[in-house]
Amino acid sequence: MDWTRAIDAYCERTDPGFWAEPVNAVTNAAFLVAALVMAYRLRGTELSVARPLVALLALIGIGSFLFHTYAQPWAAMLDVLPIMLFALTYLYAATRYYLGLSVLASAATLPAFLGVTALTMPLLSQLPLYGPSASYLTLPLVIFLYAWLLRADAALSRGLALGAGLLLVSLTFRSLDAPLCDSLALGTHFGWHVLNALMLGWMIELYRRHALAPPRPGR
Repeated sequence: MDWTRAIDAYCERTDPGFWAEPVNAVTNAAFLVAALVMAYRLRGTELSVARPLVALLALIGIGSFLFHTYAQPWAAMLDVLPIMLFALTYLYAATRYYLGLSVLASAATLPAFLGVTALTMPLLSQLPLYGPSASYLTLPLVIFLYAWLLRADAALSRGLALGAGLLLVSLTFRSLDAPLCDSLALGTHFGWHVLNALMLGWMIELYRRHALAPPRPGR
């Protein structure tokens, strides 16, 4: 594999130059801002999962910046890997601390999620509009599932549903980039960055609130 070949994947890019995607590159600052906000909100707490999630949120911004500037396979790997690690870390935390399952059961959800994602990608890739984002579509579905499973905790359930909704909107921006390219030279991928940063920051905030909330009666 040629790790340094040029990748032209987004509407804004018209040449292989470093700053060929200035808006897509600069809007990755949203991930760093979200990470800084959540690091501030987590000060004085001892939440074992939250701080790694904040670090991964910052790495998502850095990796995506590298991909939208260098636009080469090695940078694409640095773009995708932190997103995958964030999703798996949060899935473990949600299963362990929201559903209250054991460490082993929570860990077992990770290969199960990866397997379901791999199996459903061929089908999801055929969906109108969202096909190019098929690898991400299982994420909002899983979040909505957890929101339903946790419906007895109204605040947590609503928070998860809000996160899933934000993710679907951000995926819409990601998926519209190519179809709207002829009429919108800038593309829409930058919306994926901004809304996804907001969504990921919100998911960490939701975990923080849940972890620090006093136990509910009967628990």
